[in-house]
Parts: sequence; C-alpha cells; structure tokens
Amino acid sequence: MIPWTLLAVQSTRLTVWLAASPGWLWWVGSRELNNHCLRRGGTSDFGFSWRLCLNVCPLTGEDERRKAALHKIGNEVILIHELLNQMETEVKQQEKLKDLLKEMQKTAERDQNEAQHLLEHIPPYLPKPTQSCITVPTGKQEEQAKAREPECAKKPAKDTKLVKEAALITMEEFESVPAYMKGRLTYDQINAVVQEMNKAVVAKYKILYQPLKSMSVPVRNLYDRFMEEETKDTRGLFFIVEADIKEFTQLKLDKRFHSILNILRHCQRVREVRGSRLVRYVIC
Repeated sequence: MIPWTLLAVQSTRLTVWLAASPGWLWWVGSRELNNHCLRRGGTSDFGFSWRLCLNVCPLTGEDERRKAALHKIGNEVILIHELLNQMETEVKQQEKLKDLLKEMQKTAERDQNEAQHLLEHIPPYLPKPTQSCITVPTGKQEEQAKAREPECAKKPAKDTKLVKEAALITMEEFESVPAYMKGRLTYDQINAVVQEMNKAVVAKYKILYQPLKSMSVPVRNLYDRFMEEETKDTRGLFFIVEADIKEFTQLKLDKRFHSILNILRHCQRVREVRGSRLVRYVIC
C-alpha cells in the first residue's frame, strides 16, 4: 500500500494534494463549490462543477512501481467521474418522467370528475328501463308455447345472424307526439308494446334462420307462412304481421294497440307495407 498525505485544503475551492513519498508529489484535482444549495424533499445537496487534472511531478529520483500505481489510481478517478456524469443524466431523465406522470395523474383525475358529473346528471329524456305488464302464461299456455318453439339444433350455428329490432321511444320523442295522437297513453305503455313487437320479430326470424331438417311440423308450417308473406318490397327487410303478434305475444290487437302503432309510425320506428290483403309492419 502507498501512504498518502493530505497537504492542502481551501474553503470555497477544495484542492487536494497527495504525497506518495518524498520522491513524488501528485495533484489529484480540484472541486469548486457554489454558494447556493438546492432543497428537495427535505434534503439538501450542493450543486457543483468539478474538473480533474493529473500531474505527476518528479521531485527526486524515479520509482516505476509507484508511478504505475499512481496511473492506476488516476484511471479509476476518471472512471468515477464518468459514472457521476451518467448518474446525473439518469437523474434528469427520472425527473422528466416524474413530471410526465404528474400530468397524466391530473388528466386522469379530471376525466374521473367529468365522468362522475355525467353519472350524477343523466338527462331525463333518455329511455328508461320498463317492466313488461304482460300476464304470466298458465301451464297449458306454456306447453303450447314450447310446442311452437323451434327445436334446438344439435350443432351450434357457425355464423350468428343478427335480427333488427325497433329502438325504444325516448322521452323527448314522446313529448313531441301530438296530444290528439297520444290521448291517455303513457310513455311506459308505448315502450312495452315496442318490446313485445321486438319479441315477435326475434321469434319469427329465429325460425327462418333455423335449418329445415331440425324443424317440427308446427314450426315448418310457420316457416311456410313466413315465406308466403315475403314480397319483392320486403326483401332484405325485417317485418311482422298481425298473425305473428298473436302467435308470439300476449298483446291484444284492439283500438289501443293501433293507436300505439300510429305513434310508432310518427316516431319512425315502424312503417307499413300493404299488399295481398295483408299489412306488414317493417322495422325501421
């Protein structure tokens, strides 16, 4: 080991002189301290800039072994200086990342507050969920309904075909309907009829999309009737007739029902296609 001796220290400028032996004097370098300090998180550290100089000054004689040791120490000091620079760069990058995360947090909090405000202030004219007022079928009616339902195919269909349904009436649309057309009808009564008509549409096209081999005799009779009701004007459209409403729902086709149909036509939920002494209600 080489004995080192600290020869000089100044106040604002720290200068280190190390003496390895009476024959060698090595000036390691200097480090300057600024007069201000930075405070972060309750701790403080001095901002500083420093430079390294390596001078080997022969005093008396030559000592190759000690000279090699001094060069090795000098290289290690330079390596430490490079590591400090890398650490400073990494700290700056982490500070930028911290600022970016703070901005993202503020944006997320703002979006959350807006979503909470929308949840607490839902517009009153949006459609409300309604409960169907249809009576529960009796045991015999359930057996008849099961007989009319198509038998389940042994293998599930590969392609799922969608059936178009009529959208519910909004409160804004209900209020725009003329008073003479509404009469005493309520918002919930109109949407209940819309839901029942959608059930009839789904049941009808479920049969039409079913493979013929899996159909029972009653279902095949319904299928044949559906095909006879098709015309060139209804090709590619989803529609039902009054017979479908009687077959798949419990609605009564009375004066009240036709008044609701007038409102649905006014709100562009259904339209009529007449032909062959039959009225077809096409879903818009």
